[in-house]
Amino acid sequence: MEYRILGRTNIEVSAIGFGGIMVNNKDQDKVNQMVAEAIDKGVNIFDVGPTYGDAQSKLGPALKPYRDDVVLTCKTEPDNTKDEVRADIENSLEFLETDYFDVYQLHEVTDENALKKALGPDGALEAIIEAQQEGLVKYIGFSAHSERAALKLMNSFDFDTVMFPINWNYWFNENQGSKVIEKARETNKGILAIKALAQRRWQENEKRHNYNTWYKPVFDHDELAELALRFTLSQDIDTAISPGDKRMLDKGLNILKNNKDNLELSPGELSQLKEYINMYGGQLYPIP
Repeated sequence: MEYRILGRTNIEVSAIGFGGIMVNNKDQDKVNQMVAEAIDKGVNIFDVGPTYGDAQSKLGPALKPYRDDVVLTCKTEPDNTKDEVRADIENSLEFLETDYFDVYQLHEVTDENALKKALGPDGALEAIIEAQQEGLVKYIGFSAHSERAALKLMNSFDFDTVMFPINWNYWFNENQGSKVIEKARETNKGILAIKALAQRRWQENEKRHNYNTWYKPVFDHDELAELALRFTLSQDIDTAISPGDKRMLDKGLNILKNNKDNLELSPGELSQLKEYINMYGGQLYPIP
């Protein structure tokens, strides 16, 4: 496993992280096995949140034996009130059987109203800052899905980390990602990439092969999956959180293992990846 430093936090994180939503609705024994296998392969960062079904209550017992050796990130919805966020934090700590979060984030800030509410009086950020002052949260971050929202957030508050889709299709098709990385690195913010192995939104009546992700992951084209993940990992990011399916986590770990000394794409490979956009791309996120 390759490890990188999560920006100015100085936390060492695995290049591929565990998307906690994948344990939603799984039996506890199965979740325990999934977590143990991931840790055995070198994964040390786990991301989860209250909106991921019962994932927190399943991940908590599974992570408990390893808590001192892993990085745990959690989140809250940006339009929650200060009191609602405090309740989220306390409930998540209980479900996850921990007494602190390494990173706590505003989740999926998409529009101006959510941003203003989150950063305004009695908003989500106030609750997170107070939790940080009490030692319940070490570092504060956010996730966003458009450059416009991410840049506004970074201009409004000095967050420690940024979670953003650094995705081959989104990058070239919608020109989303490069400005976020550039802005984040000006103050050495940690960067958690998401959707590295996402392809596009599911098409109507498309066969999903039991993948419960809201987007189609690149599960059926090995060359595209390899190029896509290498593209993300070769950008100036710290970790790529896996899609919400263990099969894709395993695929990502295998790709990294087989290409650990060869993440940079050659000019020919980059051209091939861009050609795949016309063949296999499509809308991932609508740009608000």
